[in-house]
Amino acid sequence: MNSMYFTEEHQLFRESLKDFLQKEVVPHIDKWEETGTIERFIWKKFGEMGYFGLATPESQEGLGLDLFYTVIFLEELQKINSGGFAAAMWAHVYLAMTHLNKNANDAQKKAYLVPSVNGDKIGCLGVTEPFGGSDVAGMRTTAERKGDSYVINGSKTFITNGVYGDYIILAAKTDPSAGNKGISIFIVDRNSPGVSANKLNKLGWRASDTAELAFDNVEVPSTNLMGEEGGGFTFIMEAFALERLVMGVNAHARAEYTLEYALQYMSEREAFGQTINKFQALRHRFVELHADMEVCKHYNYGVVAMLDKGQYAVKEATISKLKSTKMADEVAYDCLQFLGGYGYIEDYPMARMLRDSRLGPIGGGTSEILREIIAKIIIDKKEYRVPNK
Repeated sequence: MNSMYFTEEHQLFRESLKDFLQKEVVPHIDKWEETGTIERFIWKKFGEMGYFGLATPESQEGLGLDLFYTVIFLEELQKINSGGFAAAMWAHVYLAMTHLNKNANDAQKKAYLVPSVNGDKIGCLGVTEPFGGSDVAGMRTTAERKGDSYVINGSKTFITNGVYGDYIILAAKTDPSAGNKGISIFIVDRNSPGVSANKLNKLGWRASDTAELAFDNVEVPSTNLMGEEGGGFTFIMEAFALERLVMGVNAHARAEYTLEYALQYMSEREAFGQTINKFQALRHRFVELHADMEVCKHYNYGVVAMLDKGQYAVKEATISKLKSTKMADEVAYDCLQFLGGYGYIEDYPMARMLRDSRLGPIGGGTSEILREIIAKIIIDKKEYRVPNK
């Protein structure tokens, strides 16, 4: 434990969360990985424990805790070997609920945020489109004002919790001619007439549901508009720093867990009369991987501390995701090699670790896009600051 960032209270929280996950989640993981469906009862249990309300103010039935509680939540979720289960949980809290926390009005918070904290409603974030990818400004989904409603048409893809969730924080163009200044954010009930979902069949993250969503003349009351019309791009850009940092933290935690598992195996597996953790080629490669993980972990903690103080950290959060997900991928790849043939067998945990890790450099902004964003900040001196509201 790093006492520079974590207090005794943090450590007690970590221990109780670990116990909760082992008792309430781990026995069901293999079933959820197989069926691709996380049963509703577990959401309610998370809500009852307060885990969905760590970053939500007490006025909205949350706990209003510092960001290092979030780090612990993310790290321990990575250590039960289901990237999909972890993704369903953190996408609900740190994609959907982040927007409700920051940008919803009182009525919207009462209707959506409080039930989300309590585990009664599951949220998802609908930004990525089949033709758009990381090009947010190029989205094609439209929301046309008609009286007291907006009529939404278009599609979204790669939406975690999009099949079994209850509401969508949806980005749509209210003024298609205005580029990124024409984007608005709506809360859309998942069961609204005209919303349909196609469940995607993924290589990894098998426990989570990932949807392609279609919107066919979906009528949404104007009271479900978040903030001002045309203010959506600002909201999305604000949330990206946290999303990237979440994925950076996930990556270092996943890598740490993978290394612990591999070392356990290496200390028991024998070849040529000794355990394989005694062979220099394996020992030295393991140490390289461990060192890379430690560097990423401590960098990520520093960025968390920046965000927790309300500092501008778009560059740092983007670097966090870029470097940590690459590192975690290398860790998974090489640790599978340490296991030899057993690494390739589904009955051993490494195969899932490798599959789940591979999404890191893709989801939430590909590494290629992130490099260009960092280049614009460092080389072109571009600022992704959000203007003061």
